Amino acid sequence: MVRAILFVLIAANLLAKEESFDIEVLSWTPRIVLLHNFLTNKECDHLQKQAKPHLARSEVLDEQSGGGRINEVRTSQGMFFEGRGVDPIISQIEERISHLTMMPVEHGESIQVLQYQPGAEFRPHHDYFDADTVGGQMALENGGQRMATVIMYLNNTEAGGETIFPEADLKVQPKKGNAVLFYNCRPDGTEDPLTLHGGAPVIKGTKWIATKWVHLNEVKN
Repeated sequence: MVRAILFVLIAANLLAKEESFDIEVLSWTPRIVLLHNFLTNKECDHLQKQAKPHLARSEVLDEQSGGGRINEVRTSQGMFFEGRGVDPIISQIEERISHLTMMPVEHGESIQVLQYQPGAEFRPHHDYFDADTVGGQMALENGGQRMATVIMYLNNTEAGGETIFPEADLKVQPKKGNAVLFYNCRPDGTEDPLTLHGGAPVIKGTKWIATKWVHLNEVKN
């Protein structure tokens, strides 16, 4: 009942904000939805264009130091925008995510853009922070736990590159303009291990995505 009420509230909120994309529930446990036509072609192209000059090898959280480190589990190229609302197009995307999640814009990290060349992948992992590690504790100090993740697809990938959820037995094919929203925490606020997910290796072509993490509290970017 709680899950059903949550999605009714989301749908009602989107209607009130006059958003034009459609929601498809992929899983109730864990909570995963596919957002059809979440971004316009112009928005997808803009994110790619702005990100290209700043791409560098992606890092993962070092759970011992709290910093970033290169690891073979993640072989994409990526960048973060320098704060929220860096231009009008990015600001309108962030506002849309705020309407979708019913969380203030200030609770979101800066948008991250990622490029996956053939063979690149991100092996299954969780987006929530592990409070039992030094790095996790440090990350939690800025905004608390990552409550939700939004993955936005910026192009059509020719083959491979699906977003996979092994515990939910789900695969989402990248399609330009679509997005996936999933909740890293259950309605009671506890971390949901069923949100294990990854980016399957790209087989042909290039995959572009943008990721937004939404926290329990305000994030200082």
